[in-house]
Amino acid sequence: MKNGGGQFAIPIFSLSSCIGNITERDMGRSYNGGVRLNRRNMTDMITDWFRENQDRTVSVKVLYEQLRLKTHPMRSMCLDIVLDLLDDGFLKEKDGQFSLVQKSKFLDGILQHRAGGKYFFVPDDGGDPIFIADRNSGGAVNGDRVRIVQFARRPHSGPEGEVTEVLKRAKDTFVGTLQVKGKFAYLVTPDKNDHDIFIPTANLKKGKDGQKAVVKVVEWPDTPSHNPVGKVIDILGDAGENDTEMHAILAEYGLPYTYPENVEDAAQSIPSEISESDLAGREDFRSVTTFTIDPRDAKDFDDALSIRPIRKGLWEVGVHIADVSHYVQEGGLIDKEAYKRATSVYLVDRTVPMLPEKLCNNLCSLRQDEDKLTYSVILEMTDDAKVKNSRIARTVIRSNRRFTYEEVQAIIERQQQGGEEKLTGDEFTSEIMTLDSLAKILREKRFMDGALDFDRVEVRFDIDEKGHPLSVFFKESKDANKLIEEFMLLANRTVAEFIGKTRGGATPKTFVYRVHDEPDPERLGNLQQFIAKFGYKIKTTGTPVEMAKSMNKLLSDVKGKKEQELIETISIRSMQKACYTTENIGHYGLAFEYYTHFTSPIRRYPDLMVHRLLTRYLAGGRSVSNIKYEEYCEHCSGQEQVAEQAERASIKYKQVEYMSDRMGQVYDAVISGVTEWGIYAEIIENKCEGLIPMRTLGGDYFEFDERNYCLIGQRTRKRYRLGDHIRVRVAHCNLEKKQMDYELVTAE
Repeated sequence: MKNGGGQFAIPIFSLSSCIGNITERDMGRSYNGGVRLNRRNMTDMITDWFRENQDRTVSVKVLYEQLRLKTHPMRSMCLDIVLDLLDDGFLKEKDGQFSLVQKSKFLDGILQHRAGGKYFFVPDDGGDPIFIADRNSGGAVNGDRVRIVQFARRPHSGPEGEVTEVLKRAKDTFVGTLQVKGKFAYLVTPDKNDHDIFIPTANLKKGKDGQKAVVKVVEWPDTPSHNPVGKVIDILGDAGENDTEMHAILAEYGLPYTYPENVEDAAQSIPSEISESDLAGREDFRSVTTFTIDPRDAKDFDDALSIRPIRKGLWEVGVHIADVSHYVQEGGLIDKEAYKRATSVYLVDRTVPMLPEKLCNNLCSLRQDEDKLTYSVILEMTDDAKVKNSRIARTVIRSNRRFTYEEVQAIIERQQQGGEEKLTGDEFTSEIMTLDSLAKILREKRFMDGALDFDRVEVRFDIDEKGHPLSVFFKESKDANKLIEEFMLLANRTVAEFIGKTRGGATPKTFVYRVHDEPDPERLGNLQQFIAKFGYKIKTTGTPVEMAKSMNKLLSDVKGKKEQELIETISIRSMQKACYTTENIGHYGLAFEYYTHFTSPIRRYPDLMVHRLLTRYLAGGRSVSNIKYEEYCEHCSGQEQVAEQAERASIKYKQVEYMSDRMGQVYDAVISGVTEWGIYAEIIENKCEGLIPMRTLGGDYFEFDERNYCLIGQRTRKRYRLGDHIRVRVAHCNLEKKQMDYELVTAE
């Protein structure tokens, strides 16, 4: 309490009546003959007592009794703390009686286990995260949906709470390594935030020590000090074997690593021949020059391009997509499995397909010299890439040539250089160069309209027959890739406009859109503050086109600079995530008002939904349920993110495996992350990232400057900043945790 002069006022009770006489020799003694209490311990005791007794009003004397404080020093400290809590607004007082000011409240949300080992609760209402001490986690684990009681706030500290109920477990199956010792067994997971799972030997399913397994929890503990109890549901194999580790990654993210036999059988029963009834109502493009362009190791060719002249200066370009909906009936066995998966998953050494192999690599794959059923967007385009007319039709095609990106790139480069050397596929040079010219005009126009130019390099591995990585290389997008990209984008946009753009103000029918929201102003502001440290700037206000062009200028300006990778990464993180929805808000990153996914139904379920909706609406059908399709969209967006996480995990595993053969070697690197526990460094030649722990940075004590993304030495003022070039030595590789530690050799 404060008086009018700003000084602390004496409470209206008598201090001497509360604590009696205190002598110096009493100070510092233990209370009640027990453990010594310091001020911090005493404060915790008092605040915890009031939280647990939030409806009680007590005098200081009663509080002494409740806390069993028998010595004068302890009572004196207690009174002093009570007065501080009173002044801080944690307690209130009336007639010498004290009570809690802020009552505890219950909140629902998600429990997160963050770096550094601390739990935080993220409330549904979007409020600030709330700290949850490990002892107050109530047996909940990372990602669980929980209900907490939020405590009255301690003075000079952040919000804190305790888990009172686990509403929904994030997962009940875990992947790890079995430890079998006599009559006891545990599953040890690579995530240190998870508890080891106790497995009764009767539930081991013949699992052996050192094997990777998938375990389902059958009994959750009430307190964090106890282990969950589980049973083995699958043995993946011996740890360290390539198939075992790839299956473990899939299982870790809840993704399938085998295909159900009954679904495979259903696919095998589909006729391979195209009948006359299959061709009924389809436009025949089998005589039109058509080809596919795909990666050299691709087997599922789900798109093809055709081109023929209509008259001088006008071309008919066909974007032909595998007609998966002809073979996969809605609600059938194959369809249900495809929906559950929602996407194909691309790990380093394998593809885990959305559809059974007979469909994705055979019936629906647009293979050379085979008649194939397709769904097509037919475009009439001028030499300057203006679309004069378009239509959507079910078709039949016959691909004349299966090109790889490398083959098409060689043709384009040879023509650009005026070479006369004959190349395989030369008979289609004219068509390829026409499509390349149109694609480049489309691309230029997109960027003029405000599309973002994020063109990241992808890490790839050469691996041996056992899956072991031999070398690292980078996949770059060249003209051949961009040719295909532009026509797929155009087809997707054309389909979205066909449904979304209505005449006379009519309500559009329910459809599946691929949307990308505008950047959050706060994130853009944070990005601006960060890049300003490197001498760059971007527009954080204005029209979407102005801001996009400003972002593209930044990305252009940093090319070739030491901070390029860092600023590109931070810039991407400042953007919103694209997703599927029935509510069209446009696609900011592509600068399209309407956009969908139509071109990859072999590997994306939303594209299959789009094909079915097109068929329905082209036949005059009524609009489908918006609520139902929004649920489908949410599921597909979620599965897409999970698949991306698994793909990144497989890359990280191979990076660690690759570097484990290079222990002790020294590399040039760039600081890619700065944290309170150390700095992350990415090796320039292979993009393998590892941690340089804080404890290994000798010669000084370093503090983390979060605002400026750097570590600063207290004595030397030495700084380690994001983007700095350093040299590192490979010190430790942990395949189980997919982690690498580096040692700092030299810095700039």
